[in-house]
This record gives sequence, C-alpha cells and structure tokens, in this order.
Amino acid sequence: MISRKITSNEAGQRFDKYLKKLLKDAPDSFLYKMLRKKNIVLNGKRSDGREVLCIDDEVKFFLSDDTFEKFQGKTVDRFGHADQYSQSYQKLKKLQIIYENEHILVVNKPAGILSQKAAPDDVSINEWFIGYLLSQHVIEPDSLLTFKPSICNRLDRNTSGMVVCGKTLAGTQYLTRIIKEKTLEKYYYCLVSGTITIQERLTGYLYKNMAQNKVTIYQNKAEIPDFLVKDAVFIDTAFQSKYSANNITLLEIQLFTGKTHQIRAHLAALGCPIIGDTKYGNPTINKIYEKKGVKNQMLHAHKLIFPTTSDQTFSDTSGKILECPMPSIFEKILNS
Repeated sequence: MISRKITSNEAGQRFDKYLKKLLKDAPDSFLYKMLRKKNIVLNGKRSDGREVLCIDDEVKFFLSDDTFEKFQGKTVDRFGHADQYSQSYQKLKKLQIIYENEHILVVNKPAGILSQKAAPDDVSINEWFIGYLLSQHVIEPDSLLTFKPSICNRLDRNTSGMVVCGKTLAGTQYLTRIIKEKTLEKYYYCLVSGTITIQERLTGYLYKNMAQNKVTIYQNKAEIPDFLVKDAVFIDTAFQSKYSANNITLLEIQLFTGKTHQIRAHLAALGCPIIGDTKYGNPTINKIYEKKGVKNQMLHAHKLIFPTTSDQTFSDTSGKILECPMPSIFEKILNS
C-alpha cells in the first residue's frame, strides 16, 4: 500500500485530475476501475474522482510498487528531470535573486539566456528555477509529478532583467492573475541612437508573422491589410526620455500590454530602434556599437510595481517596488 498526503500545491483540484498527473502513463479506464474497486481511495472511502481535494487529504493506493512506478513514469520523469534541473541550476548558479518569499521569486535574467527552453538540451531560467528549489529542499523530485513550479512571464533571449516565478500553486495563480489583469506594472530601460525627447503613451496594432517570428506595427486599424485584421492585436506602450549623452538616449518604457517583440518593434516603427537589435534595428548603427562591446539588444526589464492587496497571503508584496540594476554594458555605452 502506498499513501500520499495532499499538499497546498495539490489542493483545490479534482481528484481524478490529480491522479492523471501522478499516474500520467495510466489509461483513464484503469484509474476509474481502481476507484470503483477501492484500490485507490480518498480518506479511506470509495471515490468517483469528482471530489475536490483539500490540504491533508490522504490518498491510498492498493497497488504493487511495480504497477505504481510503471504508470508514474518514475525512472524517466523523476530522476531524469531532477538531474536536468540540477544541472541547469549549476550552470546558472550565480544568477542574482532580486526578491524571494514563500510563494514567489524574482530573478535577474542575463541577456543571452532563454526564459523557457526551446529544445530539450537548452538551459533556461525555468529549469534553473526548479533546480534552485530542489537544491534548497523547498520541493522534492516526487512533487514535480503533480505540481511543477514555473516562471510566469517571459523575456526575449537577448533581453535582460526581472523574471517572476511562482514557487507555490498560490504564488503561480497570484502572479498569473496580476499579469493578466495588468496590475503588475512593468518598466524597461533601453538605449537608442540619437538625442530623443519623448514622453508619450502610444497605442497601435501588432501583427506577428509566425513563419518569420517577426512582427509589424500599425498605428491604427485602417492601416492593416484586410487579410491580417483578424490576427492583429492591440498594443499600448508608454515612452519617456530619461538621459541623453554622446548621441545616445536612455528611454524608460512602461508596458501596458505585453506582446511579442512589442517594445523593440514599436520603437523601430517610431524611427528609433534599440541599439544592438539585429531583428528590428539599424545594421550600420549596430556595427558601430558591436565594436564597443554590444552583443545583444540594449533592453532591460528594470522595475516592477506590485498592486496593493488586502490578501494577507501576499501582504509582503502589496505595493512593493522592485528594481534591478542595468547591466554594466549600459553604463559603458552611455559613458563612451
């Protein structure tokens, strides 16, 4: 007999959904048959799988160890993935943690590192995060079968700055909600060529060409070709000049919508592309700054402002302002 206690990261979901995560290789027919025959019971009683789990509920499996492990996929998923996460953590061990509490973590992602892996062998912030939690014994390998902590926002590979991560189910749900509701204020710094004076909030529409992984900005719907209208999404961006020197301007950008390449493409459409941006930038200008050490687009997620809340679970972050220093290359270019 195998017994498991329901944790806060597993509570709140239907029992059958929990079972399908835990015994992911088991056919549905097998799981429901085991429930009917009381080979899987919830709090010592027969279950039909529709019950909503609560913290400290007890699930008992009257199955052989071999059967349980076979349907759990333990040999591959538990040990293989735990090793992968630990290796990612070791490779990115020196990452700067900006803030951490019981439920969330905010990390400074360097330019050149993926937020989430695109291929099986990639090293990303998401894998680093799980590896970090495993190294601190915040989670154990088995828990990844029913709840996997993850990042809640993404930055382009060559954009640096703050990535928010949910350590718990409650933390993940909270971060996902405030990002969706746009109550988590997000600010970026970027460097553009020329002396620019701007303090304006601009809207428009963005169309993404999936084949090219490139977007086009339109100022209004009337500009959009008819065959693209249904796929164009609204964007909202605020721009403010902060400092100019040596024919370079430091801009602060606030995102009100977070769409693919929004800042980079919006600035390019305004005629002031980001220095180092190989997709939307000016190749001639990029070559000049490449000789000065610029290897990535000069775009950095530097500030987050959390919404005020009466929820005591997240009182630590209510109205909290987090700031992340610019990479040294920003200062170098500004002062060159």
